Amino acid sequence: MSDKPVILMPEDIQRIMGKDAQRNNILAAKMVAEVVKTTLGPKGMDKMLVSPTNDIIVTNDGVTILEEMQIEHPAAKMMVEIARTQENEVGDGTTTAVMIAGKLLENAEKLLDRKIHPTIITKGYRIAAEKCQEILKDISLKISPEDENILKQIAMTAMTGKGAEDSKERFAEIIVRAVKQIQTKGKIDLSDIKIEKAKGEGIRDTELISGIVLDKEKVSADMPLIVSDARIALIDFPLELKNPEIDTKISISSPDQLQNFIDQEERTIKKMVEKVVNSGANVIFCQKGIDDFAQYLLSKEGIYACRRVAKSDLEKISKATGGKIVSNLNELTHFELGDAQIVEEVKQGGDILTYIKGCQNPKALTILIHGGTDHVIDEIERAIKDGIGDVVSSLKTGLVVPGGGAIEIEIARQLRIFGQTLSGREQLAVEEFASALEFIPATLAENAGIDPIDVLTELKFKHDAGERNFGLNLFTNKIENVLEARIIEPYKIKSQAISSASEVAIMILRIDDVIASSGGKSGGMRSAGGFPPGMSGEY
Repeated sequence: MSDKPVILMPEDIQRIMGKDAQRNNILAAKMVAEVVKTTLGPKGMDKMLVSPTNDIIVTNDGVTILEEMQIEHPAAKMMVEIARTQENEVGDGTTTAVMIAGKLLENAEKLLDRKIHPTIITKGYRIAAEKCQEILKDISLKISPEDENILKQIAMTAMTGKGAEDSKERFAEIIVRAVKQIQTKGKIDLSDIKIEKAKGEGIRDTELISGIVLDKEKVSADMPLIVSDARIALIDFPLELKNPEIDTKISISSPDQLQNFIDQEERTIKKMVEKVVNSGANVIFCQKGIDDFAQYLLSKEGIYACRRVAKSDLEKISKATGGKIVSNLNELTHFELGDAQIVEEVKQGGDILTYIKGCQNPKALTILIHGGTDHVIDEIERAIKDGIGDVVSSLKTGLVVPGGGAIEIEIARQLRIFGQTLSGREQLAVEEFASALEFIPATLAENAGIDPIDVLTELKFKHDAGERNFGLNLFTNKIENVLEARIIEPYKIKSQAISSASEVAIMILRIDDVIASSGGKSGGMRSAGGFPPGMSGEY
């Protein structure tokens, strides 16, 4: 046998194995949870994020914070991924999902210290997660789309603590009206609600417009500022002459020929505009360009026109006005036109917007957010999106749960009782899973300056006595029936958060070897894991 060492991998590969790999990953996940922990709940604090170009974001939205932080550690990136999934699935509860995952891993570390194998911990976590979903389904409450007051309370709970405190009742009303308006045969497409921002006035002036607001101005100053009884043409072809796709030369040998060429261009554009006029349209929204001469002719006819309108906006206008998007000028007739009471150009601060208002039974709407600064408007937008996501989620499942930590305490209580029926070491993992859920009400209390131990003790006492709807009302700083206090959350938030958090915790716990490439010849490793250079022990 040769004593020569066997080299499996190039020198620039870094490798962390066994317990070190597990501890490293768990530490990174805990740090991610620690970052967003202080933002949880109505008394949570905000984070200011400053980019390399000095762009500022002030927010307490979990997924926004994590995405803007440009996290590099591979295990921490998995935590960001669950926040993104939560955002896409529900639109809210991102901080909750990340915190539960972080606490599950922190509690797993205690079990690892007691020499319990990761496989047993993951098995226990999987059993606990399944049982959680059963308990959650069992104790959730049914609502119907007609329960508008409950839907408003859900929206208000979602927006609490996100800078929308003063106007949350108004925003909740706007959200519920918008969602109910776009609902078609029980289905809701969130892309039908357009959110537009206008700097100026206060956040209380935020309004719901039964139509669409475009960040566009009319193409010519001679066009009317306002068009009543608008007949709207939606076209996705240019009102200008097409350029040939290949290089083309035209030989002209006399001034007459040049004049004929120019006249022919004008005649072609005139015919195009005539067809628009003959259709009866007095407003045009064009996806492509509009020629200068066409702009002049349209102005003469008193037609309002906008160009370079995004395809997605054209589709929304189509849903709002009932018009059809036309791809061929010869197909444009009065049957394809949409209707609106008013189309007007409005100056908001330094922005010029086009309002399409007064659509009959529109299936696409605009929420126009006003505010003093871009940072305020952006945070209000995030709050409204959370509110919309929660209301839509509640309508889809028809299920809600009590907020204020009540649901977590009740699930933890029932989970502990269930854990007593297990005989193996998995019982310890189920116990730690229950303890991780209690981290949510404890943090809500901590962020509000209340003693978390006192809160947990009192909550457990109430729930043991059968008061399953008792939670922490942070408006009064008291333990009370949160359903009566109208603190309500969608079932889907908790269901998705528990599901995502347990899955990522199980996956991270099963890793006992991290192989990271720092580039060079073995750079192909990156496609497999995307690990950053300098992996070992800096985190």
